[in-house]
Amino acid sequence: MNKKRSEIDIPPLDGRKGIGLALGGGLARGFAHIGVLKTLNKHGIYPGIVAGTSIGALAGGAYLTGKLDVLEDWALSLNRFKVFSLLDLKVRSPGLIGGDKLIKVMSDHFGDIKLEDLPHPFITIASDLVTGHEVWLREGTLVEAIRASYALPGIFPPVQRNHRHLVDGALVNPVPVSVCQAFGSRLTIAIDLQGDMIGKATKPGKNYQTVAGFDMFDDQEVPKSEQKIFKASGFARRLFRRSKDEPSLFGVMVSSLGIIQDRITRSRLAGDPPDVHIKPAIGHVGMLEFERAEELIQLGVEAAEKALPEIHSAMNVLLPPLAEDEELADIPIQEEIPE
Repeated sequence: MNKKRSEIDIPPLDGRKGIGLALGGGLARGFAHIGVLKTLNKHGIYPGIVAGTSIGALAGGAYLTGKLDVLEDWALSLNRFKVFSLLDLKVRSPGLIGGDKLIKVMSDHFGDIKLEDLPHPFITIASDLVTGHEVWLREGTLVEAIRASYALPGIFPPVQRNHRHLVDGALVNPVPVSVCQAFGSRLTIAIDLQGDMIGKATKPGKNYQTVAGFDMFDDQEVPKSEQKIFKASGFARRLFRRSKDEPSLFGVMVSSLGIIQDRITRSRLAGDPPDVHIKPAIGHVGMLEFERAEELIQLGVEAAEKALPEIHSAMNVLLPPLAEDEELADIPIQEEIPE
């Protein structure tokens, strides 16, 4: 009997954690994670530990709950109007976007699933807004953990948990290789959404697409009939409208955060290098271009296929087969950062 697309087999841990997968942040570019994960599984490569930051947390949660194909179908259904219809703008709020509509979408699919109930260890990364500390979330509801990990400062409001205000984990650990290693990963694969510096320079600059993502009030990009809801709001017009030769206010904010994330990623990976570094060629795709999911997923597939020989070589060295009489045991791990 054929299985539904969303029913993905995730083999149980065999006594040691083996492969760790660090899923990086990058807004819309995170849809490339879908292609990478599907390709790895297609070739029999399954992570025993998954750590995710920002949209990497969303992809990791979808994978471990067997809903990666559900995430893919949702991503492929997006267009520019649908993306903006999910953004509930707030004037008096710690964030420009309340996020309630996105939370409802996640709750509809993840329900009240808890992190500790997932088949493999799953860690989402957040930042303490007051202290700047890196926070590893290992308990509580999956929806809340993902929400805290993608709470871009100024865009989404912080998530309050254990007397802390948590924001996007990309501010401290954009590609959480160190987390996988701390939890016993013997071979760590990093999916870095910021690594395509060449691609970032290939897009014509005259329309500022790389910076602004898109203009909600451009008739060629969004039909006039779908612009009404945004034209009615002066706040929305100021936030999203882009003049001919300048980026939008929202685009400047998001792209600035992208620069910070890129610099932190390079620094963190220099100190905690992965065993295999996958860098999809997605730099030409704007961080707000969620409607390009099909292209991003395919580029993730291509990047994973390109990395397969390196992964297999690393597996031969770092994950040698056990002798028949060798006892399986978990590797001692570093204590989790307390919340």
